[in-house]
Amino acid sequence: MPFTPIHMGPGIFIKAVMRGSFSLMVFGWTQIVMDIQPLVVMITGEGKLHGFTHTYVGATLVAIFSALTGKHLSELGLRILGIAREKPIIIYWWVAFISAFIGSFSHVLLDSIMHADVEPFYPLTMINSMHGWLSVVALHKFCLYSGLIGAAIYYAMEWKLKPR
Repeated sequence: MPFTPIHMGPGIFIKAVMRGSFSLMVFGWTQIVMDIQPLVVMITGEGKLHGFTHTYVGATLVAIFSALTGKHLSELGLRILGIAREKPIIIYWWVAFISAFIGSFSHVLLDSIMHADVEPFYPLTMINSMHGWLSVVALHKFCLYSGLIGAAIYYAMEWKLKPR
């Protein structure tokens, strides 16, 4: 499903672990960019639902695009949300690229497990050997629980690191 928030669960966990070395905003932007192609197919009815963007070759290109555009969009979004009010938050280029690559590659991995039509290793092979590794219910639980655990870790660390 395009723009599904379920992909954000693992991203929240990764943010909790990597802290400032990971941008959840760039990661989220990458999730949206990944699913533009399936959205177009759903609207037009033409093409393969999980096509080129859902291959690791396509995900590499999506990651590069998402990092280049997401860095500045994320910084602007953080200012608009008021998160960067006291001091401007700068997302370093290396953080943008790491976040975008984790976002696009994890998206392909999760969708490869869930959807039979994903061909993650195209053009080398059209076989999706990851499909069905977990049930859809187990995959959704993994994403949900990783997000909840990640949020708990993140806020616990914020509380612990807060100057008193």
